[in-house]
Amino acid sequence: MQRKRLYFFISVLVLWSGAVRAAMGLAEIPAAGGDGPVTVFYPSDAPSQPTARARFTLDVAKQGTPVRGNGRLVVVSHGSGGAPWVHADLARSLVDAGFIVAMPEHKADNYKDDGNPGPDSWTLRPAEVSRAIDAVGRDPRFAPLLQLDKVGMYGMSAGGHTALSLAGGRWSPAGFMRHCEANLVDDFQSCVGLITRLTGGPFDGLRKWGALFVIRHRFADATWRTHTDPRIAAIVAGVPSAADFEMASLASPRVPLGLITAQQDHWLIPRFHSDRVLAACLPRCELIADMPSGGHGALLSPPPPGLTGLIGDMLNDPPDFDRAGVLPEVNRRTTAFFGAHLLPLLPFPPPATSAP
Repeated sequence: MQRKRLYFFISVLVLWSGAVRAAMGLAEIPAAGGDGPVTVFYPSDAPSQPTARARFTLDVAKQGTPVRGNGRLVVVSHGSGGAPWVHADLARSLVDAGFIVAMPEHKADNYKDDGNPGPDSWTLRPAEVSRAIDAVGRDPRFAPLLQLDKVGMYGMSAGGHTALSLAGGRWSPAGFMRHCEANLVDDFQSCVGLITRLTGGPFDGLRKWGALFVIRHRFADATWRTHTDPRIAAIVAGVPSAADFEMASLASPRVPLGLITAQQDHWLIPRFHSDRVLAACLPRCELIADMPSGGHGALLSPPPPGLTGLIGDMLNDPPDFDRAGVLPEVNRRTTAFFGAHLLPLLPFPPPATSAP
């Protein structure tokens, strides 16, 4: 109860000290140096209007003039095959509190190109987050409005794996291989992704043999993967992929770490992933929210429309989960977590003004 009261108080202060409910601007920093583009959501004084992006319509001020918010950046790492648009409601919560939000497009593991997900992408992602911070810091629209000594980072699913890496966790492709050798049937989709599924039929044996053959061929490297960015000062991992981490490396996260879990996640089974992280890091980390009836896609908002097949099984809601009713509170808690760890309570940031 005391923690809930504290977070409510912080939420009020964060919103009060932010960008006076400015519109949410939308801009893109072009791809450079082999990285993908960086999508940026930010407080703007321009009027918003419905804007189509892929299968989504967002109420944003496209290319609107940025205004000063609270001076802090939060980087969002999307899930495997993901896009910026499915985190637009979280971005709006953060922008309403004065944050600028940057979303890098992860190489070969995004909605335009999903050709190389899994450990190969996980190896690249943390440095892509660091370069996204660099890109925002060089951009003349946003650089004057930000201090980059304390940056927040949020990741969901494969992005949650990125978040745990940046929190001090270490992992290896061989750790992924060992997990799949030991738990292939119970955590099958985590090991094979969207390639196939077990049906209980006569070809399951072939599917399991093929999966292990590929995994053992590609992911035997036992070299530890680590990445540190001293600018990142608070991290949230939502339904993270985590079975390949050395849990001892997450026992004392290097920065404040919050987790969001979904107990009906049948894609990244909690007992192999998020629950193991919590068991390792509590009380030095924090459970921001647990969704007892939420599935793997519960944090995506707005949700992708019309999903069927395996991807529908992964991202659509269980029958008794109310995404529209639950997610606003989860986003508020996430925003309050970043406010608590990135913003001083006093003095408050200056009022919203146009960028010089």
